Amino acid sequence: MAFLLDKCTLQVYDATISACCDNFDCGNDDLNDFFQKDALLYQSQLLGKTYCFTLDENPKEIVCAFTISNDSIKTTHLPNSRKQKVNKKISNQKRMRTYPAVLIGRLGVNKNYRSVRGENDRTGKQLMDFIKSWFVDGANKTGCRFIVVDSYNTPSPLKYYKRNDFENLFSTEEQEKEFTGLDSSAILKTRLLYFDLIVLHN
Repeated sequence: MAFLLDKCTLQVYDATISACCDNFDCGNDDLNDFFQKDALLYQSQLLGKTYCFTLDENPKEIVCAFTISNDSIKTTHLPNSRKQKVNKKISNQKRMRTYPAVLIGRLGVNKNYRSVRGENDRTGKQLMDFIKSWFVDGANKTGCRFIVVDSYNTPSPLKYYKRNDFENLFSTEEQEKEFTGLDSSAILKTRLLYFDLIVLHN
């Protein structure tokens, strides 16, 4: 039994949910602030759509939330070695300069539900598995080859995405700064990572 799918309900994070649910706390002030103050604004401007899972036995409790939007991986912006890595599983005749992707803009799991007793998979992994499955499902209305994320450049979120089989789009921070136009002395606050959905589609 999967806690997230069996004991929670997926909902669009709209004004009703925002007003009636308890304040969401994933242990990160920046993420909490986004879900409490900015998610609806992003949605109204068509910049991202936020979803959440609420607890069935207490619908006022948000277990986890995430925001997604359309994106792409532009191979023309990648160093040759990384371009080859992205292209590796794509046949030569189908290779393009830009590949369709979905961006996970924000993702957070309620700190009280990260590990649920009796569950083999942590809630964060169940959430990521769910998001991945959305975009390889036959009912999906658009092509999407990759999931990309601009992760906080700190150990915990990077470990989370790596544990869920995401890879760095750039092999080093120096390389990422150069190709994203940051000064070499700047602090890289986020790292770009990607997941190739083809591994689930075959």
